[in-house]
Amino acid sequence: MAALLLWLFSLSFLAFPSYAQEDYDSLPEPYKKGVDMALEKLSSHASILHHFLFFKSVEKSEFEPGFDVKYIYHNFYLKATKCQKGTVDSSGCKFRNDRPLIDCVTCYKTFIGEIEEQPNPYVHCVHRPALTEDMRTSRAERCNDLGYSSGTPTLLLSTGKN
Repeated sequence: MAALLLWLFSLSFLAFPSYAQEDYDSLPEPYKKGVDMALEKLSSHASILHHFLFFKSVEKSEFEPGFDVKYIYHNFYLKATKCQKGTVDSSGCKFRNDRPLIDCVTCYKTFIGEIEEQPNPYVHCVHRPALTEDMRTSRAERCNDLGYSSGTPTLLLSTGKN
């Protein structure tokens, strides 16, 4: 009986391939823009052959100092699909389970919901197995510096251990 339930549960994942679009659609608009920025940067690499989709958020934070300005920090995973890079309609793209997730961090300043060019938005993506503690620390420092570089004492992410 348990085996039958497990089989039916597995089959449902094959029949309904991508819950990522639902997860992406539920993100607040400023976070979607950061994911789109990371996907665009990832797709620009010649070595990338497959289409990637947002998989899930790991951590999100934002700081709003006022005047319609927000500083956004978003750590999330992207996952390869079976579709080729450049696919326009990704609704039929199923996730590949033979590739590692890509761990991305984006941090940027928005004004009235649009990403500002200054200070430069930060995007860093790496395959999860290659992510080191030094990279995590560097990401946190870079994102925290983003807020300070525009004259606002902003702490988007704590680097302390839990």
